[in-house]
Amino acid sequence: MDILASLFNGILVALEPINLGLAIVGVIVGLFVGAMPGLGSVNGVAILLPFTFVIQGFTGGATSPMIFLAAIYYGAMYGGAISSITLGIPGASTAVATTFDGRPLALAGKAHVALVAAALASFAGGTVSNVMFTAFAPLLATVALSFGDPEVFALMLLAFATFVGLGGDDIPKTIFSICIGLVLATVGFDVVSGEPRLIFFDITGFSHGIRFLVLAIGVYGIGEMLWTINTSRYGSSMSNVDVSARAIIDAIKDFRHAWRGTVIGSLLGFFVGILPAAGATPGSLMAYGVAKLTSRNPGEYGKGSIDGVAAPEAANNSASTGAMLPMMTLGIPGSPTTAVLLAGMVIWGLQPGPLLFTNQPDFVWPLIGSFYISNVVAVLINLAFIPVFLWMLRMPFTILAPLIFVLSLVGTFAAYQDMFDVWLMVIVGIAAFFLRLLDYPVAPAVLAIVLGPIAEPKLRQSLLFSDGDFMIFLNRPIAGPITVIALILIFLPLFKLIRDKMRQTA
Repeated sequence: MDILASLFNGILVALEPINLGLAIVGVIVGLFVGAMPGLGSVNGVAILLPFTFVIQGFTGGATSPMIFLAAIYYGAMYGGAISSITLGIPGASTAVATTFDGRPLALAGKAHVALVAAALASFAGGTVSNVMFTAFAPLLATVALSFGDPEVFALMLLAFATFVGLGGDDIPKTIFSICIGLVLATVGFDVVSGEPRLIFFDITGFSHGIRFLVLAIGVYGIGEMLWTINTSRYGSSMSNVDVSARAIIDAIKDFRHAWRGTVIGSLLGFFVGILPAAGATPGSLMAYGVAKLTSRNPGEYGKGSIDGVAAPEAANNSASTGAMLPMMTLGIPGSPTTAVLLAGMVIWGLQPGPLLFTNQPDFVWPLIGSFYISNVVAVLINLAFIPVFLWMLRMPFTILAPLIFVLSLVGTFAAYQDMFDVWLMVIVGIAAFFLRLLDYPVAPAVLAIVLGPIAEPKLRQSLLFSDGDFMIFLNRPIAGPITVIALILIFLPLFKLIRDKMRQTA
């Protein structure tokens, strides 16, 4: 009852005119920041962090500035799906998995279905994570602390195991695509030894590695544009997108068919989000893989499955709240964006950690209350703006293609201010186009380059701790069961493939 009373009081503070206004403005800003390729929540929060000092000077406390930044974070999680669905360009790394099925739905003239599913799944994921955050914050913080290097690597291995199903029925090509992603993830300086690795032709631009957004925008911006031009799939279905209120209402009713992906994304996203340094991107990718793995119709994924949109969108919003938990209860950022928020809290004189809930209840509970308010504001604004987003699809492709190209260039340069990355993004896009011509799936490669930099140091640090004994991944109470499940998921499709080949030979 104390928790409910504290939450109720926190929501009342969050509903004060100044805080509610900041939440609305923050959500709108975050929505468009998230939709712009190359920006995302990290850059949006970092850019607007200095502005919060003006807010603090006006309100006289840290609560209102933090509500504003948290609202930007929420809005950006919603906004990342917009460009992924309408243009095929991920607004941020957290929205890459949304592109897999959101873009095919848009190409089939069902962009309104994808946008509604993304908005409602985001709302569901945010609501579930808010409730879990409120009820179980101290307990979940303890669970997060129990995840050491072997447990995190086992979780990443489980994520890789789900990738096998993301490339269709051609398992060898899928594994090859994963290997390409893992190789690209090792380019740059070794995080453990500091030695340079795979710096092709001694080009200094490779020293910082191949950045994920460069790969994502190249594959799903330039690559998708070239693929659309080559196959002429755009057609009249894109120009005849239905923007009527009736179509949106029907799409809201159809969302009930996406309950499976929404549940998976909401729960899995929050669990991955609370792990220190994991964040929303791995959560959304894992949710997509698990949703496909457990689906009764896995063949629909990648062709326009509404569950394929709901799962990653529910996960990235759920994970964004989950990432707040280790930041507030342990003082450990759960994602790059929460690292910026943590810096802001320290600047404002707050001390994140186990005593924050006890010593600063007047800050904590209004902030948690603002999570609920921002979630409601975000879904209402997102649904209201859907006709505007759909209007973009009515533009002729002769205008849309150059727009996609320019946004890809500007988004990549805005993210890193490096022309080498811009050229690399174009080359990656062309390479992705030819891989698709050869019927190689590109999604597993993109996913591998996300989790590779997380999995590799955890693997090596675990082996250093165990003197090279791989049994460390099997004899620990949490890592062991996860590793066994991951190995089963990896080898089971391979056994089925070998069995089918033997039957064909016989």
